[in-house]
Amino acid sequence: MNQLPPLGGPKDKFSPELRILVAALLSMVVILFWAKYFGPKPPVNQPKPNQPAQTAPAAPVGTNAANGQSAETPSTVEAAKIPAVPATADSQERTIVVENALYRVEFSNRGAVVKSWQLKEYKDDAKPPQVLDVVHPKVSEETGGWPFALVFDNPQLGTQANSGLYKISSDAKSLEAPADVTFTWSDGHLQVVKKFHFDHSYTVDVETEVSEDGHPVMAGLAWLGGFGDLTVTNPIPVETEYVFYDEGSKLETFAHKKLKTAEEWGNIWQGGKSWTGIEDRYFAAAFLPSLKEPAPLEVRYWKGFHGIKVDGKDETEPVPQVATATSTQPMKLRVFVGPKDYDLLKKMNPPLHALVNFGWMEIIADPLFHGLKWIHEYVPNWGWSIVVLTLVINMVLFPLRITSYKSTMKMQRVAPEIKQIQERYKKYKMNDPRKAEMNKEVMAVYSREGINPIGGCIPQLLQWPIWLGLYRALQGTIELRHAPWFGWITDLSAKDPYYILPFLMGVSMYMASKMTPMPATDAQQAQMMKYMPIAMAGIFLIIPYPSGLAVYILTSGLVGVVQQWYLNRTHPLPAPAKPTRAKK
Repeated sequence: MNQLPPLGGPKDKFSPELRILVAALLSMVVILFWAKYFGPKPPVNQPKPNQPAQTAPAAPVGTNAANGQSAETPSTVEAAKIPAVPATADSQERTIVVENALYRVEFSNRGAVVKSWQLKEYKDDAKPPQVLDVVHPKVSEETGGWPFALVFDNPQLGTQANSGLYKISSDAKSLEAPADVTFTWSDGHLQVVKKFHFDHSYTVDVETEVSEDGHPVMAGLAWLGGFGDLTVTNPIPVETEYVFYDEGSKLETFAHKKLKTAEEWGNIWQGGKSWTGIEDRYFAAAFLPSLKEPAPLEVRYWKGFHGIKVDGKDETEPVPQVATATSTQPMKLRVFVGPKDYDLLKKMNPPLHALVNFGWMEIIADPLFHGLKWIHEYVPNWGWSIVVLTLVINMVLFPLRITSYKSTMKMQRVAPEIKQIQERYKKYKMNDPRKAEMNKEVMAVYSREGINPIGGCIPQLLQWPIWLGLYRALQGTIELRHAPWFGWITDLSAKDPYYILPFLMGVSMYMASKMTPMPATDAQQAQMMKYMPIAMAGIFLIIPYPSGLAVYILTSGLVGVVQQWYLNRTHPLPAPAKPTRAKK
C-alpha cells in the first residue's frame, strides 16, 4: 500500500495580509492606466443660458497674435466695467418739500441735498422781515456745496454722489410730518441711499448707506455753504458762525479764523465726539448719535471761500464747513436744526444747552438770564421784565447804598482836614518818601472816624459786573431776539435805532450823580464822576449794545434818583468839621 508524503514541506514567504495589499495596489494601477488611455472623454461645458459666453476680443490694430504677440484678453479693467449693482437714477431734476409746524425743508433730488430750511417761528433781519432760512443758496451755488451733501476721502466719489439725480420714494411734491423720504442713486458701481424721518420736533433722523462695488464706503454727512441768518449787519454773518464739537462734555468752538482750508486739512477724521455741528449767534445745526444704535462721531471741519463786494471791490469771504461720520455702515444720525433755546436744548439727549454760551461772564449772566425768564412767566413783555429785574436788583443793593451814603457823609465831614494835609505835602513829587507820610496821616484820620475809603464806591462797583452779565444774557439768548418793548424798541437784543434810550440813560445817570454827595477831595476824581454819564451814553452811541441793556441802566438811574432823594431828605449832610491845627 502506497503511503502519502510526509507533511512539513518548504514554508511560504508571503503572509495573506501582504498578498491582499499587493493585489489592491496592482488593481489601482490598472484602473488609472485604463482611464487615462482608454476611458471615455468628459463632455465640453456649454455656456449657461443666462450668462453670455466670454470670447477673446479681436486683436487691436497693429497687433498680430500669429507673430508671437499675445492678443488682448479680458482684464480686471474690463471686469470692473460690469455693473456690481443695477444703475438707479431719475430722468429729471425735481424737488420735494417736507414741513411741520416748526419748519419747511425743501430737498432737491440732484445730490439729495437741502436747498432751503425755513424756521417758521422766526424772522430774519431783512426789511421787511421774511421767514428765516438758515441755508445760504447763493453761497452754496458759488462753493458747490449744500447741506446734507456727502463728504468722501476720494473727491471724485463726492462729485458723483452729490451731482447724481436720485430717485425719490414719493411722487408727491410736498409731505406733512410725520413722514419718511428715501433717496436712492447708483451708477452701477457707487450706490447711495439716504433715508429721512421727520416728526413734529426740530430733530430729523437720517440714515445713509454708501457702497462701491458692493463694499461699504465711509462718507460723512455735511452742512456746506454757510449757516444761519444771512441778513444780520452788525457784525457780518461770518463773524457769528462757528463750527463746534463736544468731547467729554467739553464744548469746543472754532471761528473761521481758526479753520484750515480743505487742502490743508486733508482726509482726516477726528473721532470720539459726542456731538458736532455749526452755529450762529441764535441758531444751530447739530449732528447727534442715533438713540437706537449710538456710535461715536467723527468730525471734519474746514473753510471754503466765496466772492463778495466791499465798497465796490471784489473780495473773498470765508465759509465755515463741517462734516460728521461714524465708522459703522449704514450710518445713523439725528440732526437738530433750530433755535438755541436753553430749555429746549437742555432736554435733548445728549443735552446741548452748552451752545447758549455766556462766555467768561457765565457765572453772572446765567442766573440773571434765568431770573429774567422767571419774571417773564408773570410779566409777558421782555422789556417790562427787564424793568422789574432792575427794581429787584436795586432794592437788594439799597442797604449797600445806605452804607455808602453814610460813608460819604463822614468823608464830607473830614474833607477840610484831609485837604489841609494834602496842601502841606503838595510840593513833594509822587516818588518822594514824604508822600508816604501824607498817606499815613490821611489813613489815620479815616481810622479815627471809622471811614472805609472805598465804601462809597461799592454800589457802583457791583453794578459793573451786572451790566456785563446782562449784556451777555441779552445778546446771546434767542428769547430776547426780536423781542419788543414798546414804541420804537422792537428788538431788545439790538441797538436803539434812534439813540433815544442812550440819551435818556445818560441824563438819568447825570441826575443821580449830581444828587449824590461827592466824597472825593481830589478835583480830578470829581470831574471823572461828573463826566462818566456822558461817556457811558457816548459808548452806547458808538458800540451797538443791546437796547435791553440801556433799559436796565436807564431804569437803574431813575431808581437811583429816587433813592438818593430819599437819603438826602432823611439823612441830611452834617456841617463840615473844622480842621485841627497841624503840628509843626
